[in-house]
Amino acid sequence: MKKLLAIVLALAMVLPMVLSASAAQYPALEEMDDQQLYDENLGEFYDMYMEALECMDVDQRYALEALAEAKLLQTSVLLPTTSNYGNYAIGRTVPKTANGTLWGNDSDRQYSILATKEIIKAADRDALKAMWMEAPDAATYVAEAKAYLADNGYTLEDEYKYPSSSDPQTWDALNTYLQADSRPLVQLCDGLMMYDLKNTQQFALAESYEANEDMTVFTFKIRQGVKWVDSQGREIGEVTADDFVAGMQHMLDCQAGLEWLVDGLIVGAAEYMYGETTDFADVGVKALDEYTLEYTLCDSTPYFLTMLGYNIFFPMNRAYFLSQGGAFGVDEFAAAKESASYKYGTSPDTIAYNGPFLVKSFTEKNTIVFEANPTYYNPDILGVHTLTWKYDDGTDNTKTYKDMVAGDITNAGLNTATMEIAKADGLFDEYAYVSETDATAFVEWLNIDRKAYANYNDPNVAVSTHTEDQQLLAQAAMRNVHFRRAVHYSIDRATMVAQRKGEDLKYNSMINAYVPGNFVYLSKDVTVEINGESVTFPAGTAYGTIRQAQLEADGSHIKSFDEETGLGTGFDGWYNPEVAVAELEIAIAELAEQGYEISAENPVRLDIASFTGNDSFKNQDQATKQSIEEVLGGVVIVDIVPCETQMDWLNATYYPNTGDEMNFDIGNNGGWGPDYGDPKSYLDTMLPGANGMSKSFGLF
Repeated sequence: MKKLLAIVLALAMVLPMVLSASAAQYPALEEMDDQQLYDENLGEFYDMYMEALECMDVDQRYALEALAEAKLLQTSVLLPTTSNYGNYAIGRTVPKTANGTLWGNDSDRQYSILATKEIIKAADRDALKAMWMEAPDAATYVAEAKAYLADNGYTLEDEYKYPSSSDPQTWDALNTYLQADSRPLVQLCDGLMMYDLKNTQQFALAESYEANEDMTVFTFKIRQGVKWVDSQGREIGEVTADDFVAGMQHMLDCQAGLEWLVDGLIVGAAEYMYGETTDFADVGVKALDEYTLEYTLCDSTPYFLTMLGYNIFFPMNRAYFLSQGGAFGVDEFAAAKESASYKYGTSPDTIAYNGPFLVKSFTEKNTIVFEANPTYYNPDILGVHTLTWKYDDGTDNTKTYKDMVAGDITNAGLNTATMEIAKADGLFDEYAYVSETDATAFVEWLNIDRKAYANYNDPNVAVSTHTEDQQLLAQAAMRNVHFRRAVHYSIDRATMVAQRKGEDLKYNSMINAYVPGNFVYLSKDVTVEINGESVTFPAGTAYGTIRQAQLEADGSHIKSFDEETGLGTGFDGWYNPEVAVAELEIAIAELAEQGYEISAENPVRLDIASFTGNDSFKNQDQATKQSIEEVLGGVVIVDIVPCETQMDWLNATYYPNTGDEMNFDIGNNGGWGPDYGDPKSYLDTMLPGANGMSKSFGLF
């Protein structure tokens, strides 16, 4: 998922009704604030990562980032699990007509998708993929694919029907970094540049750009004649350079979790959002004239262009925003959004559009219908002219497949249940294929400072049954790195993943680190210090090789990268029962010195919030429970806290706005996808603060 977290809200801690009436038998935990807990648990990662960020040489920074990530993995606040997809699927989506870019929002865009009325055979998919590999550009592939489909008895459909698991909480693309919000919103607006179907960056609302020699100033010429329209397609203005200035200011005013991406990137952005200046003219985003836009960056930033497909750089029509009750300025916006007159982004009818689609209709928890924007500047690029998103609450894990067979959904991933149905229907052998994985890193979190024992928005939902003593013991254990490692090394991830994706594909999407090992490569020789020893990595070395070198130098048992395959996927580099037991023994001894007894008679009890309304997720969590308890000999017990609806589960694990609101000890719902083509797009999320992933392990 590319965006996950949101703004800060307060929470009163809710304790279950079954708390022990007696005084706790354990000593109180040392009082530490979030920053102190972060420093104690992730301080080494932080120091090494800060050194990496100070490095202006790109290759040297890549290497230092890899060393820092090795330290992050060893904290065991997160266990990498899977990327997106990598499962069996059947459907009518033409392969390679959805964007495959690894970073930003472009992979969520659906404008280019081709769909057929007939289910596509696996053999034809293979032929089309081979054509894509050979095609010199995206336009050639699309033309050749259409001809192939026609020659082989397929008829193109003008509608793409997509199963959606959540509705947007806002229609303001600059006021969120939840992917659940951004995925529909990127259908409605274009940025300066976008990646095409061959993953080549192309101009969108920009026509050209120039960069100075040290890549600190980028100047764009804006495409003339592009229209802003309302939800009815009525023209309300023309896209100009000032719209990008307005968009950046609004994004910084909102402080909804996107702003950290330009903190230290764009001159003056940090000073503006932290209140050191209130004049946006001091920020390095300028409209030099009606169609000339300039960004001034703090340092040389070669990856800057890779950020431009991301919605932090979306334009916004200034006049329309003001007409909907908006205001510019951090304090002014904060006051305006509380006013009854503020409407911007509250519905599809209160935003301006310049992208390929308009929202024709929206019914909550039912459907979103997008129709082609009649004023779109590049209509020839559209593969379909209607997108219909149909809400699926996830409680019936056979629904998407059945809807696909009936033609109500274009494509369906298969889980263990629907694979068997597809085989019985006679569809599996001829039509099933394995979907391609992406660069998303889904992870399992360990909460090192749990405070919530029921959902933040409803004290009667997902309620823990743990007593006060059990809570205290779990909190103490989770602060111990050896205990966390014991938990993570004891999870048989292959068995866990097989519950959702099947035995055949249990390793297919499995990842072993936060940043893909093949995400970047060195362009020249680089020498770094690893535990006091100089090590030189030659040009062409994968990021994962450097990270693995640090892990091995530290004596870690984590295998994050395989040199033979050049990948960090397709194997389990964490599961190690023998090491898990050894780590647990160290943790037990250290905690005993602090006054905490851990044994089979007095086990640590950990809650996992489980979407029990879905059999696949329920079975996955049962596999996790069984693995931990068996490997650690019952010294750690995992209690399944049932979440009957998907929304209850999301409210326990995904939607909370602070670390205090996260309602679990083991969290299995969250992750990150990169926003641009540098490892820091991942690693920045692990920095301390309210807008990072640290809230997923209980802090900030």
